[in-house]
Amino acid sequence: MLMAPLTAAGGEVAAPGGPIEAKYEKPGPMRVAKLMTRGPCDRRGNACEIFYPADLGPEGTPHPVITWANGTDKTPSPAGKYDFMLTHLASWGFVVVATRDGTTGVGDTVLDAATYLLAQGRDPASPFYRRLDAARVGAAGHSQGASGAANAMLHSRGAIRTAVMLHLPQQAFCKPADNCLLTRDLEGARAGSVFYVSGTSDFIISPDDQLGGAKLNSLNAYYRHTPDRLPKVKALVRGGNHNDVTGRPGCPPGMGACGQGAQAYLGYPTAWLMWRLQGAADARGAFVAGGELFRAPRWTRAVGNIR
Repeated sequence: MLMAPLTAAGGEVAAPGGPIEAKYEKPGPMRVAKLMTRGPCDRRGNACEIFYPADLGPEGTPHPVITWANGTDKTPSPAGKYDFMLTHLASWGFVVVATRDGTTGVGDTVLDAATYLLAQGRDPASPFYRRLDAARVGAAGHSQGASGAANAMLHSRGAIRTAVMLHLPQQAFCKPADNCLLTRDLEGARAGSVFYVSGTSDFIISPDDQLGGAKLNSLNAYYRHTPDRLPKVKALVRGGNHNDVTGRPGCPPGMGACGQGAQAYLGYPTAWLMWRLQGAADARGAFVAGGELFRAPRWTRAVGNIR
């Protein structure tokens, strides 16, 4: 079976396939600022990076929050590793907090970072005072951080409303086991929503098809074991590899398992968060049955339960 081309002439990533992806792939309308916390933001003593609209508006202008989970790295994780992706999200009105923890899989430090940021929203001395919406919090993460984002949502008692998981590792890679998303936790989920994203070239760490064993060793297995009471979608970037999301937008020098960079990962993950946390009705249209994502030429194997 022939597949749509992965790249345009000259090695550039293929253009988005529809108006929703095209809209949310572009930077949002807000100029972005960034700061590093002076003290720790989590239980392990890590600082946090915060990406936010430079003009937060007057007090009482609430912005939704995203807590980001890094992939596996040394601790503290290098500053700026995911700047391109997180700046993009902040340009759409989100305040994004990212712990510099390099082992985020359990999700505890990811939850800590969200708790820290929301506390800033209650502190009159903080620039975020009365400018954060504690009722609209999401989580997102890459690789081990995809597990961390999911675990943060599942352990938040409903405080985190959605999780975007980019290249979630199969359980066979998880030592200890709870550094991944545990089957019992996923199957017992009562609240939240999930968007699973991987790439067709990531067939070892985050494969779509089960390579073996009884564990959840594929994105398909994670999707099937996600309760239908949760809104859920799964899709793969054609040609996407494990570390493409670290692109700026192209792959950083020397970065392995990075083929085409981050550009293809901007549109639909942003649209998902805009729908789930900002109520963007147009964004929802990408994810309903037969919606734009399911026809997008640079995406494949999309499934979902949204009607």
